[in-house]
Amino acid sequence: MKKSLLALAAGTFALGIAEFVMMGIIGKLSQDLGVSISQTGHLISAYASGVCFGAFFLLFMRKYKLKNLMMLFAAVIAVGNIGAALAPDFHTLMLARFISGLPHGAFFGVGAIVARRLVDPSRQVQAVSIMIAGMTIATLCGVPMATFLTNNFSWRIAFGVVGASGVITFVAIKLFVPQVGKLDPIGFWGQFRFLRTLPPWLIFGGVILAQTGLYCWYSYVDPLLVHVSGFTTDDLSWLMVVGGAGMLVGNLFSGRMGNYFKPAAIASAIMFAGLPTLAAIYFCSTISWLAVVLLFMGTAILFGSGSPLQSSIVGYSKGGEMLGAALIQIAYNAGNAIAAWLGGIFIARYDDYRLPTVAGMPLVLAGAVMILILYRRFEREKTRG
Repeated sequence: MKKSLLALAAGTFALGIAEFVMMGIIGKLSQDLGVSISQTGHLISAYASGVCFGAFFLLFMRKYKLKNLMMLFAAVIAVGNIGAALAPDFHTLMLARFISGLPHGAFFGVGAIVARRLVDPSRQVQAVSIMIAGMTIATLCGVPMATFLTNNFSWRIAFGVVGASGVITFVAIKLFVPQVGKLDPIGFWGQFRFLRTLPPWLIFGGVILAQTGLYCWYSYVDPLLVHVSGFTTDDLSWLMVVGGAGMLVGNLFSGRMGNYFKPAAIASAIMFAGLPTLAAIYFCSTISWLAVVLLFMGTAILFGSGSPLQSSIVGYSKGGEMLGAALIQIAYNAGNAIAAWLGGIFIARYDDYRLPTVAGMPLVLAGAVMILILYRRFEREKTRG
């Protein structure tokens, strides 16, 4: 396996921990910082807002070499998370989380292009999958490790680990990723031409709605498991492993199904499966063993629709592939930000950690319908390429 691809995977590993670490440590952070659970949820929104804001910088970076951009993004990962580890108060931590999110969408958008240029055309899909594998490993191993470090030592160490991963990524890219040139000059406005068509908007809308609905539950899975399902904070480390395993299986399953079905068909079916799963979480989360099963199922659904839709957006964004890849990351993280805010409102008002699942169900339904429309209008009658 090329060292250059592993260098890119190190970056998605760091980003994976940075994005998902809050789900396992939100309770501990709330106690240490002296703020409510719903207020602590704003740290999720801060990161997601950084993702949305940072991706737009790609519009002004077409003149720069791709390797140099990747090194810049790795440096920001390190700075943002080291800043979070050293934050003296809640508001400073909010700012650090925002900075940490800035390179997220850009790293994935540019990284996919770099990965494809590092290999022969016949291996481009595999190269991108290796880069993205870093995030999958983060959900399976990195986030549980960060949860363990938080519960047994300090949340500052958890963020410090992510910052160190950013430093390692910077060095690895500098040493092992060759220069692969710049993007073709198509003009500033040429990047937006694909947005004149309907399919990208169906993808972005479906992602935002379904992600918001599912993340209403997942943003507050830590207090749900502790206060409703009866687990201890020490249990959260292995519970995050279960959640990470669900994400891994969901991603692999949807990728495998891509050999037989159209991407939008897979994604919409997985989103529809989220409805009974969220209902079961609401009614059955008081049963500890069943809560573990539902955690696995929920995270599998959370990640299952990602690969098909990230593959689809590249096909529907000709001439603006980097922008399309960044915009879908914005869509996912906009959903995360809205979900943390919306779920926090229900918790603050009703003091019931199960209610965010109910709030999310109509949003998941709306997102699934939009992706189903994409399938029926644009993919069902097409022959497979």
